[in-house]
Amino acid sequence: MRYAEKVKWQIAICAASLAAACRNPATVAVGVASVPQTKSNILRSDYVGSAACRPCHADVFAKWMTSPMHKMTRDPAEAEIRAPFAGETFAFKKDRVTLFSAGDGRFMRLQSSAEPDRLFRVTRVIGNHYREDFAGVAVASTDERVTRGSSNEQILPVTYYFESHGYRLKGYSVMTHERPGLFAGGVWNQTCIFCHNTVPALDSVLGALAGPSPPGYQGVLVDRLLPPDRRFAYRVTREEGFRAAVAAEAANLGGSIAEVSAPTSVARSGINAMASHFRGENLVEEGIGCEACHGGSREHAVDPRVRTSYVPRSDFLSVEPAGKGAPTRALLINRTCARCHQVLFSRYPFTWEGGLRHGGAPGGSTTTSGEARDFLLGGPARNLACTACHDPHAPDQPEHLAALATPAGNSVCLPCHTSLATSEALAEHSHHKPDGPASACIACHMPRKNMALTYSLTRYHRIGSPTDRERVEGDRPIECALCHVDKSVASLVVDSERWWNKHYDRARLQELYGDLESNALLATLERGRPHEQVAAAMVLAEHKVKSAAPQIAPLLLSPYPLARRFAAQALASLLDKRCAVDVDADAESIRHALEECGISLSVPAVASPGHRKMAEPSEED
Repeated sequence: MRYAEKVKWQIAICAASLAAACRNPATVAVGVASVPQTKSNILRSDYVGSAACRPCHADVFAKWMTSPMHKMTRDPAEAEIRAPFAGETFAFKKDRVTLFSAGDGRFMRLQSSAEPDRLFRVTRVIGNHYREDFAGVAVASTDERVTRGSSNEQILPVTYYFESHGYRLKGYSVMTHERPGLFAGGVWNQTCIFCHNTVPALDSVLGALAGPSPPGYQGVLVDRLLPPDRRFAYRVTREEGFRAAVAAEAANLGGSIAEVSAPTSVARSGINAMASHFRGENLVEEGIGCEACHGGSREHAVDPRVRTSYVPRSDFLSVEPAGKGAPTRALLINRTCARCHQVLFSRYPFTWEGGLRHGGAPGGSTTTSGEARDFLLGGPARNLACTACHDPHAPDQPEHLAALATPAGNSVCLPCHTSLATSEALAEHSHHKPDGPASACIACHMPRKNMALTYSLTRYHRIGSPTDRERVEGDRPIECALCHVDKSVASLVVDSERWWNKHYDRARLQELYGDLESNALLATLERGRPHEQVAAAMVLAEHKVKSAAPQIAPLLLSPYPLARRFAAQALASLLDKRCAVDVDADAESIRHALEECGISLSVPAVASPGHRKMAEPSEED
């Protein structure tokens, strides 16, 4: 029996058992002192598929099936695809891609100056919220058929963005360096497959069991990106069982593991097997299914009295928090979200709080998709779950998120911060009007300074205070400047010290800004790191500070294409006339285009960490 047919048969059996349990209350235990919890939820045999959840969780299942997250990876033959594939062409430097449909397939023809023309049949559509990415297989003609998942599928070089109804180079949603042209990128089933689909948790846990510096693969858990006291410790308790489980998973993929017994060696050998053999046909479920978050749920499907667990569980595995105290439900939910929303994107070296990506204690991520990991860095991570603000089973409603950014949204925080429940207490705490937008908790504690996929700023999810010393002395611009755009560094610092009884190192601030009497945002444009410059430029644009256009313009010469795109967006909202600048052109062409718009770049590009340079495509996006 083929694996896919076997899974469908298992789903039918488990769904029938679950439906019977739902219909017959007598099958549910009454008066049991403790609720039994699943014993194993990480092996391939522990998974039954989302269909088994439907009989008892019909409402949630219906919402989930229409959610962007569930549709994260789709079959182009069945999916609704927003990219036209009607013969449109995307050009980049000397290369171009033509997207078209033929018969029942969608295709991309890649014409590159660096290699012969290639034709790809699209086999996967990835993403359903802000954009669509694509993976495919090289074919000789549109008549050639391919079996999805049976071979390596490559990441194709263009992304379709819903907001602009157009294409962009795949990879330019992160702080990567310049790309030399259009290339079919890394192998999909060796890069982005784990987070965008449902796979056995064992395959991801291997990275936590492989010792220091495990082989590079897509399943490494979030702990390496957390401070030591916020990590979980993974330990093999039964070596024979662990080796047998890894060997069985490798065999299922068509591979094998080395003849080794030490758990770290077994884990490393297993990782090598995953990296070289895991393909689309090995998914538990295409897209993000129920068990991608709730773990393998076979025991629960057979007997609903058995609760699922957010913690990886097996008779050969121990998972314990490194810090003191048992993990709370909120913390476990947040760690579940952080299995995927943990990314410190690309090879960009800088993080918030003045940190470095590979500096041992990195700060927060500067672009979208690191939100859950950033949240784990903050104080509320043990007591406040991501699900307090975000519905995990449905798309976020814009009006709901907007309400959270008002004082009415403070209800999420008040169960713990009861002392701030009155208007008087809130005014004393915030030093702003209690009914105004500045007294919304997230206005200050989750500032809008990260780069979103929509070329706008989104909220930084490391909940802290704008008065935290590591932020004031590590980040530019000082966070109060995100609203008080006309203030100098000195005035903002003095107010913070006076209102909240703080003291900041003037020498450190001078290193960041130079003259402390200068405007905090303009000083950031002049001296900041690229992600800091982007935040300053976008805030100035949002507040329509037209005089800042000449200071924003040099960011169009950044070595980071994403920073250039944000700068172009900021300038477009500030200039009185349309200024057509090709942000992918060479520096001289950009200078000339800006001069046509009345802006002279007589100074070098601002505070770039190196010369604008070409780089080979990165697989991280």
